[in-house]
Amino acid sequence: MSRASNTQIGRRQFLVAGAGVSGSLVLGLPFAVSLAAEPSAAQTSQQRTLGFFIEIDRTGLVTIGSNQPEIGQGVRTALPMLVAEELDIEWQNVRVTQMPLGIVKTADGFTWKYGGQGVGGSTGLTSNWEFMRQVGAQARAQLMLAAAQRWNVPVAQCGTRPGYVVHQGGQRELSYAELVGSAALLQLPEQSAPLKAATDYRIIGKPRHSIDNRDVVTGKAVYGIDSTIPGVHYAAIARSPILNGRVKSFDDKQVLKMPGVVQVLRIEGPKPGEWYRILADGVAVVANSTWAALQARDALRIEWSESPNASDSSEAFWQENRRMLKGKGQVVLDDGDVDAALSNAETHVVHQYQVPFVSHAPLEPQNCIVHVKENSAHVIAPTQMPSGASRAVAAVTGIARENIFVEMTKVGGGFGRRLSNDYVAEAAMISKQSGLPIKLQWSREDDIRNDFYRPAGLHEMRAGLDAQGRVVAWSQRLASASKYFRRPNMPDEDLWKAELYIDDFPRRRIENVRMEYFHNRIGLPRGSWRAPAHTANAFVVQSFIDEIAHDTGQDPLQLRLELLGKAEPLEYSNHGGPTFNPGRLSKLLTFVAEKIDYGRARKKGSGVGLAAHFTFGGYAAHAIEVSVSQSGELQIERIVAAIDCGLAVNPQSVKAQLEGGTIDGISTALGLEITVKDGQVQQSNFHDYPLMRIEQVPARFEAHILPYDDMPTGVGEMGIPSAAPALTNAIFAASGQRIRTLPIKDQLKKARRA
Repeated sequence: MSRASNTQIGRRQFLVAGAGVSGSLVLGLPFAVSLAAEPSAAQTSQQRTLGFFIEIDRTGLVTIGSNQPEIGQGVRTALPMLVAEELDIEWQNVRVTQMPLGIVKTADGFTWKYGGQGVGGSTGLTSNWEFMRQVGAQARAQLMLAAAQRWNVPVAQCGTRPGYVVHQGGQRELSYAELVGSAALLQLPEQSAPLKAATDYRIIGKPRHSIDNRDVVTGKAVYGIDSTIPGVHYAAIARSPILNGRVKSFDDKQVLKMPGVVQVLRIEGPKPGEWYRILADGVAVVANSTWAALQARDALRIEWSESPNASDSSEAFWQENRRMLKGKGQVVLDDGDVDAALSNAETHVVHQYQVPFVSHAPLEPQNCIVHVKENSAHVIAPTQMPSGASRAVAAVTGIARENIFVEMTKVGGGFGRRLSNDYVAEAAMISKQSGLPIKLQWSREDDIRNDFYRPAGLHEMRAGLDAQGRVVAWSQRLASASKYFRRPNMPDEDLWKAELYIDDFPRRRIENVRMEYFHNRIGLPRGSWRAPAHTANAFVVQSFIDEIAHDTGQDPLQLRLELLGKAEPLEYSNHGGPTFNPGRLSKLLTFVAEKIDYGRARKKGSGVGLAAHFTFGGYAAHAIEVSVSQSGELQIERIVAAIDCGLAVNPQSVKAQLEGGTIDGISTALGLEITVKDGQVQQSNFHDYPLMRIEQVPARFEAHILPYDDMPTGVGEMGIPSAAPALTNAIFAASGQRIRTLPIKDQLKKARRA
């Protein structure tokens, strides 16, 4: 979602003021929406009249609507903080409610009703930074205008303190609660209200607990898996266990006799090569409970037809990647003259790095409620893209999007998995066929075996250095399974764009740089995984720099700092641009190195590794200290992580995201891998897809925020990419063993036994 998405609808269209049913000022909050049921026609009409985001009741309590999905990144707290700051209220008087999807049909198509809605690519905060502050500022301006008219003074003589409009000099004041009735009747001015200077912030930039903390820890928070509607039935799907397999026949006679079973339905999946509206062909069971549906699903007798991917395997995938790298691929970047620079180089360094497929494995497996009626549909879903849910339902039912009501619940883990709405489409297909309101629930096994996996790839890195040890040529050749495979209208020549970001470091710091791509068409679905290609490329680049330093007798930190060079904005055309400042990475690297005492000599078997990376507009660095025993036991002793996200709107949330991202990155590096044999995913649950355990996280874990300016960037993905290479670089420093293939698993123990 781009920053421009919020500008597709005029200011007066999203700031509609009106008198609330209780005499409150309402600026944009559809407060009549129930999370348990679709709104009535009268309520829908009322929403259009009242507008959207803010309700101030007569007691001074302020309810702020959050228009974005909450997937654990903290936007349900951070975005209302922006409104509260500009409105000038006390944070303890704020309540937050989740807004539904708001789209409006126009002559030119659909546009946003509440501003752009959807989170991915760490844009939830940045794309709403101006928008939500303006909502608060406009409400404050209306209250001041109401007070000025009551006092019969120019509005320029009015100001505010938290919850009150004050007359010049503080001679008199009125509470917002006293003004809401008259303020609600005022026409909105054409001009935008002025915004606060950063020096005047009281709420933005100050640590705040998540608005939902108490509800989460007490079990009151409503996730998709907790949701229900009257008359709901439950569904589970038996999907093809073989990639791109299809149902040949099925026998449901015995299943229909099982307790609680209502219907058994055929679910049509995509044909091989088609875009994934849903992931797999299958058979659905509808029952009066989730347990009954799952039990009956497992009892179905299904014959699957032959699949063109029945022989796909991880072994063949990696063999094919190695074979392709021996040939010539698609050159997607060719700065300078790499061949000449390599030919004239004094020293050559060449290594290969292997990054596996991984699953998202969110704590909450996929689920969705859909009730398809004759000309309308109601959706309740834990999704990152509610507009995608609307499109999915429209596509499989034929219902006009303006008649599809989409509610967002809290999401028990997104990580890019819920950018896709395949599970919403499945629920809609079942509801349409059955004529019933349906709650579709995936099991953990369903979730791990049916995913849009992070792409896997084999990277071949080559560098040429001159006699002074300076890198004069750099080449990255990648054979991988592109995330863009099977996307509609995606030409083969663009498949590389999801896997190689041509403006990433060290481009524009080395004169001669080449990137080359080879695509592997394995049948495994793939998609966006937290910090998509950055997780792979940071591991590869930061590992390779360490290897260059070791192979040429240089210090890894100094080599990084020399390559990064001076602080200056460099052109960056990929997501997170338009510029990248390498000096901000240098500052973070120096900081974490000093914090961990990088230069101190350590005992045998101990070592420190460093890494840093620029991701989607933000900067992060890690310094990790480990020990490796004689038997190959790995112990992470200390982690120092630092982030530069410009302005930290909620430092507490930023720190939590940095900590969580670090753990996610290390967890993935330690043990996570999806493998395929005979066209089937081999992993099924956490026993063979082992997430990092709490005892593996060291007590000495520091997370630091280094402020830069007064413009925030998103932080949901910045803490991941540099964690894995910092860990593997530390392993080399401690043991002399270089990890070039992820996950690490038992490589250290095997090496010691050998």
